Amino acid sequence: MTSAVEKLLNLPGTKVAGYQQLEGYICLHLKFTSRGINCRHCQEYTQQFHQATFILVRDLPTFGQPVYLKLPRRRFYCPRCQRYVTEKLEFIDWRQVYTRRYEQHIYQRVLSVSVEQVSREEDLSSEVIQGIFKRVSNQLKKKTGVKSNV
Repeated sequence: MTSAVEKLLNLPGTKVAGYQQLEGYICLHLKFTSRGINCRHCQEYTQQFHQATFILVRDLPTFGQPVYLKLPRRRFYCPRCQRYVTEKLEFIDWRQVYTRRYEQHIYQRVLSVSVEQVSREEDLSSEVIQGIFKRVSNQLKKKTGVKSNV
């Protein structure tokens, strides 16, 4: 059964295992519901779990507080091609520490107010805000062929 928090979070394939309300932010501890993955090299399904490390990923704010997701980065062993494979997460771009929807949120905010204002309100450096804006802008350009400028 899906909890109300999981429905509100709207990240398919995840369950909320716990949470912490810390000084100035909320941290949701997530786990994944799948037991395995398809190997990105040979496409064979494997459940041979190798290891997990945890990462903190910033998500959309809620209740006026920043939200971080504590996620396991799971690695599996593929016996068919004999490689170790890190699970791909659909809601985070590779090697990023922000969810795609949070990056979209930042992008939309920068379109309507200054980078400096978003930087202050989100407690991120101007360089980080500009990097997020540029990354999302480039992704949109690839999809639509239209470039945004700020």
